[in-house]
Order: sequence, then structure tokens, then C-alpha cells
Amino acid sequence: MSIDTDRLSERVQTFVANIRHVQGAALVTVEGLPVVSTLPPGFNEAKTAAMAAAAITIGDRIGQELQRGVVQHIWVEGTNGYSILALCGHETLLLVLANLEAKQGLLTLEIRRLIEEIVPLLS
Repeated sequence: MSIDTDRLSERVQTFVANIRHVQGAALVTVEGLPVVSTLPPGFNEAKTAAMAAAAITIGDRIGQELQRGVVQHIWVEGTNGYSILALCGHETLLLVLANLEAKQGLLTLEIRRLIEEIVPLLS
């Protein structure tokens, strides 16, 4: 059975379009390869996927070294917004880009809901 990339892409696009303050999202492999994405103009999909995988690898190493367990998600806050990385199954990551007006609690809930919808599509 193959992965339904059309449904994955549709779900990610709907998330970006319907969740307030979200500017883009991408589903990538833990190796840093893009699966589907809806990124803002000017973003390089391959480079973004590679950076997301590198960040989760570093986060996982920090979690191990500091005895915090498996990293579930990483929030990076910059002057122009948030980059949120979340595990999405065993082989993929979800990257969400949001502006600073996003409510972190609500966004976390919406990301969890999206992951619950996406994981079955990946198996």
C-alpha cells in the first residue's frame, strides 16, 4: 500500500489555510527529505526539510543527554515568528511556521489534531 500524498497535501494545505496565524507547513522525513509542503514564497522545500531534520536530531540528542526522554516537539521563537517541529509517526516530522500573534496553546492543540489525522495516512 502506498502513501496517499494527495490526501496528505490536501490536509496540510487545509491546515495552513484554516488555522489562524499559520503561514506554512511541511511534512518531511527524519532524513530531511520533503514529503508534502505548503510553504511561504521564497522558501526552498529541500533546504527547509533538511533543516527540520537536523533540528529534531539535535533536539533528540539534547533530550537524551539531559535525560528528558524522546523529544515530542521543538519550538523556535524568532523575531519574525515561530517554527514548530513535531514528531509525526516514526519516520516523519511536521514543521509549522506561524507568526508571533499565534497563541501557543491553541496552536499546539491544532498541531496535535493534524498529526492524529496524518499518521493513519502514512501507514
